[in-house]
Amino acid sequence: MNTPRFAPEDTLILVVDVQERLAPAMPASRLADLTRSTTILLEAAGLFGMKVLATEQYPQGLGATLPALAERLDALGAPRLAKTTFSACADGAVGERITQLGKKAVVVVGMETHVCVWQTVRDLAARSLAVSVPVDGVASRRDDHRDIGLALCQGAGATLTTTETLAFEWLGAAGTDAFKRLSKLIR
Repeated sequence: MNTPRFAPEDTLILVVDVQERLAPAMPASRLADLTRSTTILLEAAGLFGMKVLATEQYPQGLGATLPALAERLDALGAPRLAKTTFSACADGAVGERITQLGKKAVVVVGMETHVCVWQTVRDLAARSLAVSVPVDGVASRRDDHRDIGLALCQGAGATLTTTETLAFEWLGAAGTDAFKRLSKLIR
């Protein structure tokens, strides 16, 4: 498969349901990876002027986005949209916002991989968007569910990748101020 190269200005970062009451159910190491991955991607978004959108699944029950990530989202002016559909695209307001942004590519991180991430990825791919899923940026309560979710995402046409792969793709070269800022988070 030939994976096209998309510039940051053509890419949306979509953070799916990384919420306070859902997070404790995730394996600690997976949650740490997801938080690190999302932090790096949000830093990259700020450096490259990328659009970011976050969703919150039924926030009255599952709480708000994790505070450390919510703070970064707020600093970027990224909206956090409530939804009750599992696919972010199936929610009218979220789906419309994605369409309005008019991006060619979407990087999807979040939880849970086999439910909301997978259904969102499937629907984004059906819109003919190039979808990337960093494997270090997704989590499910069980690793077998995460593995199945990743396989389903790939089967729908998403490119499985890592956060570092994406960051270095956008950077393109070492020695820049952006490289210095991102490399501090990647180490």
